Amino acid sequence: MKNTILLNIGAFLLVLILEVLSVWAIKDKFDTDYSFYLHSVNFTIAIMGVIWINHLVLIPYLFDKKRYFLYTILLFGSLFLGAYMKAYAKDGWYGVNKMIFFLIYTTGTGMAAFFVRRNILFRKENDEKESLQKEMELNYLKEQVNPHFLFNSLNSIYSLSRQQSPETPDVVMQLSELMRYQLESAKKDTVLLKEELEFIENYLLLEEKRLSKRCSIEFLIEGNLADLRIAPMLLIPFVENAVKHGAQSTNEQSKIDISASIKNTSIHFSVVNSKPSMVSESKRKGMGLENVKRRLNLLYLDSHVLEIDDKENLYRINLVVDLTSLKY
Repeated sequence: MKNTILLNIGAFLLVLILEVLSVWAIKDKFDTDYSFYLHSVNFTIAIMGVIWINHLVLIPYLFDKKRYFLYTILLFGSLFLGAYMKAYAKDGWYGVNKMIFFLIYTTGTGMAAFFVRRNILFRKENDEKESLQKEMELNYLKEQVNPHFLFNSLNSIYSLSRQQSPETPDVVMQLSELMRYQLESAKKDTVLLKEELEFIENYLLLEEKRLSKRCSIEFLIEGNLADLRIAPMLLIPFVENAVKHGAQSTNEQSKIDISASIKNTSIHFSVVNSKPSMVSESKRKGMGLENVKRRLNLLYLDSHVLEIDDKENLYRINLVVDLTSLKY
C-alpha cells in the first residue's frame, strides 16, 4: 500500500511537471502566476482522476473479473465525463472532443505502465513462490535420505551380528562416522566432491565386510577434484541400489564396478552391478532412485544426463552432471 501511494504521488507530480512545461510558452496569456499554476494543477487532476478511476475501480472490479463489455462502456463513460467537466464550459463540444482524445492518449499510456508493472510484480511473486516450493521440496527429499540410508546400513549390521562376526563393533563405528557426515552434510547446500566420494568409499568398505567374498567391488576415481562441489548425498542412492538389488539379493557371486571421472567441471559417474539370475522387476523400483531423480531435476535441471540400462544380467547407470550449474 505504501509503495502504491508513493507511486501515484510520483505519477501525479510527473504529469504536473509535464503539464507546466507544455504550456510554459504561453505563460504570458495568464493573468498571474497563480492562475497559470492553478490551470496546470486542474488539468493534472482531470488526467489523473480518469487514470485513478480506471486503475483503482474499473480494472480490479470489472476487467480482472472478465466483464469486458461493461468495463469498456464505463471507461469511455469516464473519459467523456472527465472531458465534459473540464472543457465544455470553456470551449464547448469542440473542446470536449479534443479533451477526449487527449485523455484516451494519457489513459492508454497509464494503462500500459500499469500492466507492465503488474506483470513484473506477478512474475516476481511467482518466482518467489516457485523458489519457496523448490526449497521445501528439496528439504523434504534431503530429509528422506537419512532414514533410508540408516535403514539399509542397520540391515548390514544386523546381518553381521547374526553371523556373530568379530568385525561387528568396527562396523558400528564405521556406521557412526558415516551418519555423522550425513547429518552434517544435510545442513549444507553443497559439499566438496572429494568428501562425497570419500563417503561412498567408506560405505563400500562397510558393505564389503558384510558381503564377505561373494561380491567383488571396484571403485575408481579419475581426474582433478580440485575445489568442485556437489549437492550432498546425491550419488549414494545409486550405490545403495547396486548393493541392495545386486549382491545383497542373492547368494551367487556378484560384482559391482563404480567409477567417478572428472572432466573440466563435470562428473561422469557410472555404477554397474551384476544381477541375480532371478529377480522381479518390482524390486528395481525403490524410493532411493525416485528420490535422486527428483533432486537431479530440481538442482541440475538442464545440466545433467542420466541413463539407466537394465539388462538381463547387469544393471548400469551413467550420470553426467555439470557441477557448476547448481540451482538453489
